[in-house]
Order: sequence, then C-alpha cells, then structure tokens
Amino acid sequence: MSPREVVRALLARWYVLLLAVVLTAAGAYHVLRPGPQFVSSAVVVVKPPVTGNQPNQFANLQPPLASVSYAVIQQLRSPAGRAELAKAGTAGQYSLEPRNSGTSVTPQYLIPSLQILAQRADAGAADAAVRTIISVYTAHVDALQTAQHIPAASRMSVDVLVPPNSVPVTGTRSRALAGVALTGACGGVLAALWTDRLLRRRSAGNGRAHRAPRPLPASH
Repeated sequence: MSPREVVRALLARWYVLLLAVVLTAAGAYHVLRPGPQFVSSAVVVVKPPVTGNQPNQFANLQPPLASVSYAVIQQLRSPAGRAELAKAGTAGQYSLEPRNSGTSVTPQYLIPSLQILAQRADAGAADAAVRTIISVYTAHVDALQTAQHIPAASRMSVDVLVPPNSVPVTGTRSRALAGVALTGACGGVLAALWTDRLLRRRSAGNGRAHRAPRPLPASH
C-alpha cells in the first residue's frame, strides 16, 4: 500500500483508531496509578555438619554442597516443584537464584547459597511467600538425605543468612508511559489496516456475487 492508501484506510476506519486510543488511555491510567507492589528477598545457605576438624560450618562450604543445593533448585523449578510450591501457598511471582558469594577467583555457584525473591501486593504476603519457599527448600534437602539414609549427626543443614525483608517496587513511569503509547499506536494502526482490508475483501466478494450471470431457463 502507498502512503496515500494507508492514510485513506486509517481515515475510513477511524472508529478502530478511537477504540485503540481508549484502550491506550486505560493502560496509561494503570501505569500512572499502579497498585502497591513489594519484593521480599532472603538468602539461605546449605551448611555441612560440624566436625572436629571443621567446627565452623561456614568455613567448610565445599563445591559438593553447591551441587546438592542446585539439584534441589532444579526440582523446585520443575513443573512438579512449581505445583508443590503453589499448593503450599506461593502462587504468584517468585524466583530462586543461586548466588556466588566467593571471591574473584571463586568459580560461579561454588558457594551453596540461594537467593529467594517473591513479589506480592502486600509486604507481609511477600515475606510469607519467601518463608514458605525456604520451608519447602529445606524439606527437599532433608528428603534427599533421608533417601540416602544419612545419620542425623552427618547431615547438611539449611541456614538463613538474610531473613525475608520486603521493599516497595519502584519503576520509571515515563518509560512505562512510552511503552504503552508505542504499543497502542502500533496496535491501533495495524488493527485499522487489517479491518480495512477485511471489509474491502468482503465488499469485493459480495459485488462479484451480485454480478454473476443468472442461469438461463431450460428450454422445453
């Protein structure tokens, strides 16, 4: 289509553009007056058992512990794990991210720590979701050791390094408004052009049907 044809189509389907403007304005209203959102964050670590050679558990964080922690994270990220977390009451936005708390020479994810994030409309609900995830994560670590018949004195444990703490979510309204405006403009133009093409095809089809020659009556 030429630019002139595009302009004609947009003018002819002005009502589609008007609907797009209304929807864009509604989206902009929600961007300007968003509901409260809070993100709660906590950090947990898998610790080895206390031994005579290593009385300080945090001084004995070995790579195998990180492997165990990552295996549990993979379980909770699976469909079955997400269903388990949802059943426990954590339906909503959350994330489980392994952390590298070592030095510049420490390979990635060598230290068995995990950051848990949850976003909710209420600060208390966000903290509660994180605590629930910590509980499920700890239960999975214990279940792995129970399946291997590891004695209680030789078991790994989960410790909360940073307890759940909620902070309000803040964003840049100007960027959000620009995104809503761009989406509304592109969507409105495309919808108007698509509507114009569809209606023109239907009109052309109906015209051909009316111009079709009628069959001659049968002669006797």
